[in-house]
Amino acid sequence: MPALMPETSDSNKIKPHLNDDPEVGRRVQRLIDSPSYVQADQDAQFLQRPEMCGLRLHLDYWKAEELLRTHGVDHTIVVYGSTRIIEPGAARLRLGQAERQAQEHPGDKQLCDASCTAARLESNSRYYAIARAFGEIVGRAQATATLPKLTVVTGGGPGIMEAANRGAFESGDASVGLNITLPRVQYPNPYITPELCLRFHYFAIRKLHLLERAMAAVFFPGGFGTCDELFEVLTLLQTGKIRPLPVVLVGEAFWRKAVNFDFLLEEGLVSAADLTLFSFAETAAQTWEIVNRWYESAR
Repeated sequence: MPALMPETSDSNKIKPHLNDDPEVGRRVQRLIDSPSYVQADQDAQFLQRPEMCGLRLHLDYWKAEELLRTHGVDHTIVVYGSTRIIEPGAARLRLGQAERQAQEHPGDKQLCDASCTAARLESNSRYYAIARAFGEIVGRAQATATLPKLTVVTGGGPGIMEAANRGAFESGDASVGLNITLPRVQYPNPYITPELCLRFHYFAIRKLHLLERAMAAVFFPGGFGTCDELFEVLTLLQTGKIRPLPVVLVGEAFWRKAVNFDFLLEEGLVSAADLTLFSFAETAAQTWEIVNRWYESAR
C-alpha cells in the first residue's frame, strides 16, 4: 500500500499525500527543520552576519522613521548631557554615603577620591533640575508664528536625558527616547512615551535621527559622548551639512573649562564666525528664550 507523503501548507503543517516511499514524512520534516528553510526576514542568525550590515543599517533607520512619522513627530528639540548627573535628592544621598565611608576609612585614597567625585556630582545635579524644567517648558509651549510645536527628544538613557524626558512627561506632552545597545545594559528612562521609545544598534543611525527633525540642540555638561555629539553638530553646521539651528550650551563656566574655544581661535584652528554657532545659558527659561529669539531673528 502506498505511503502517505507529507504536503506542506503555508503554516508548515504536514498534510497526507499518497506516495510509495515510507521515508517521505521523515525526509520532508528534516527539510522543514533545516536552518536553510527559515524565511530570510525571520532568520535572526542570517541577519546578524557581517555581510548583512547594510541591511541592518537600513532596518535601524526605517523602523524609527516609520514610528516617528506615524506618531506625527515632525519638529524636535534635542537635549544632550551626561548619564551621570542624577536627581538632586539622589545625589545628596550618594554624597552622604561616600562621605561616611571616607570618614570611616581615612587612609583609603580610593574612598577619599570617591567622596570628592560624589561632591562634584552633587553640585552638578542642579543641571538635572534645569533639564527637567526645560523639558516641561518645551512640553507646555505651543506653536508660534516663528516656531512650530516642538517635541523633546533625547538619547533615552538616565541622567540629563531622563530629566528632559521627565519634564516633558510632567507637562503632559509626548517625548522621544532613542536608546542604544551598549556592552553594559542601559535601560530606557521611565519618562519616555512608550510608543516613541526606540533602541538602535548603530550609533550613526541614532545620531542621524537625533538631528534629522531637530529645530534646536541643547547641550548640558557631559563627558565623551556629550562632547562627541557637540563637536559633530558644530562640524555639520560649520560645513553646511545641516540647516542652521540654534545650539545652546547650558553652564558657561563648565563649557569654557571643558573646551577652550578662545584657544582654538587664537591658534587659527577655528574662525570668529565659528564661535557664533552656539550660545551659553544658565537656566531653563534662558535656554528657551535663546531658541525663540534665534528663530525670530531668522525671519
